[in-house]
Amino acid sequence: MIDPRARTMLTLAVPAVVVGMAAALILLVVVLAANLLQRFLWQTLPPLVGASGTAWWWILGVLTLTGLAVGLVVRYVPGHAGPDPATVSLFGPPTPVGVLPGLALALILALAGGVSLGPENPIIAIIVGLTVAAGARLMPKVPAKGWVMLAAAGTIGAMFGTPVAAALLFSEMVGGDKDKPIWDQLFAPLVAAGAGALTMSQFEEMDFSLPIEPYLHPTIPDIGLGMAVALAAVGIGMLGVWLFPLFHRAFRSLGEHPVLALTLGGFLLGLLGILGGPITMFKGLAEMKTLAGSAAGYSASALALIVVIKLVAVLVSASCGFRGGRIFPLVFVGVAFGLLVHQLFPVVPMALAIACSVLGFTLVATRDGWLSLFMGAVMIPGIELLPLLCVVILPAWLVLAGRAEMLIKAPARTAEKT
Repeated sequence: MIDPRARTMLTLAVPAVVVGMAAALILLVVVLAANLLQRFLWQTLPPLVGASGTAWWWILGVLTLTGLAVGLVVRYVPGHAGPDPATVSLFGPPTPVGVLPGLALALILALAGGVSLGPENPIIAIIVGLTVAAGARLMPKVPAKGWVMLAAAGTIGAMFGTPVAAALLFSEMVGGDKDKPIWDQLFAPLVAAGAGALTMSQFEEMDFSLPIEPYLHPTIPDIGLGMAVALAAVGIGMLGVWLFPLFHRAFRSLGEHPVLALTLGGFLLGLLGILGGPITMFKGLAEMKTLAGSAAGYSASALALIVVIKLVAVLVSASCGFRGGRIFPLVFVGVAFGLLVHQLFPVVPMALAIACSVLGFTLVATRDGWLSLFMGAVMIPGIELLPLLCVVILPAWLVLAGRAEMLIKAPARTAEKT
């Protein structure tokens, strides 16, 4: 009554739903814990001691103490909160379960303390590690790779609020043939991503669109303008990529002392936060909406300063040892740079400038064309920009082909030790 191909796909359907729902719930717990701690540190506690959460000494003190706290977790919690985050990409091998509590604690402290990193890398590692461990015990016949795909897809679906992002990402990771086409391989991950997205939607609305005017009337000249913006964003992003190893070597020159490196990193982030203000702190999702909504209140020089400070903050955060991802803060940089382009060259529509800039910075951060198109499109109300972005991305992709990534290629021995 049912084809063997369909039977194979259905076998993983129920586990995929469970994994997707669990991924969303774990993400919610981590984000809620970080948000509660962030609210306490930056809103509740300052008035209790007669201070303001935006005072220079409070920003410097909280970020420095955040670095100290994360350093103590990395140094003394079993597993050392995982490997050096500068050497870890978005997807990696399953993390041992014993490492996950320390990694979760380090992530929550960094998110709450104002560090310029997002949750994506650690939360994927946490959910993948838990899923592989549980799957090996409950359904040992399913290979570990299958559990990794389900967990990662469920997490991405929950994080972006849609299974589309997961479908785009995984379409590059699987190969098809006449006996096992891509859609067969993506069936279970899409179920997990859909379950994750639907579960997340019951608790929180994942809306990335910015409060700006939509782009309604694409024109041929806008293709050239968009290409220029995307290439400029790629150029600035690649400057960060080239500086990244220098920052990493500088912190590693302190020796195997994560407490010292992270405390110093937190202190430097505090100085950057004083210079750029709270808008340049944290992972950047709420801050980019605030920035876009009040863009008229920023001069071109102020926007340029925000771009520079946030990019440097990402480099410091990722190279000194804070646990977190680089995609979301670099998307914030893309929004700020797009606003700067529009202010300097009003002929470039704001929506076009932001979408193409976000596309360029996401390409630098991920080297994933589909995810970059997705991020550029979801930043802008409506979908009218999507066909244009599919053309705009082409020269940026050619420029980035074969270029270095924002990733430290550490020897295996070093990665294990850290």
